Amino acid sequence: MFNPEMTVAAINKMGERTLAANLGIEFTEVGADFMCARMPVDGRTVQPYGLLHGGASIALAETMGSVASNAMIDRSSLTAVGLDINGNHLRSVQGGYVFGTVRPIHIGRRTHVWEIRIEDESGRLVNISRLTMIIISQR
Repeated sequence: MFNPEMTVAAINKMGERTLAANLGIEFTEVGADFMCARMPVDGRTVQPYGLLHGGASIALAETMGSVASNAMIDRSSLTAVGLDINGNHLRSVQGGYVFGTVRPIHIGRRTHVWEIRIEDESGRLVNISRLTMIIISQR
């Protein structure tokens, strides 16, 4: 399903000097139909009350879905960009890491829809997001 060149090392290298790197997002696993990443809950990702910022969760979700879509297409002629994201924040987190898993809901020729589940270190669901990506021709 994913381009075999999209290894954990290659994905993390691609993310250098990006929002993902600034937030400490690190991909940890690429499976046949899923990818996993983690993000620290620290001064980069919390809101003023010390809780994981909802925007940081959405940034993790969109990063994961974007990487997943781009790992499935012919990047010599196409690119995948975010079209819509929806996220529900279900639990607060005050420290440690959160862990995301992205899986496809729909893979079409022009759109991809992804589900991203973000959990805390105890495996409790923190956020569930749905991301729609549009596949466009490179200019």
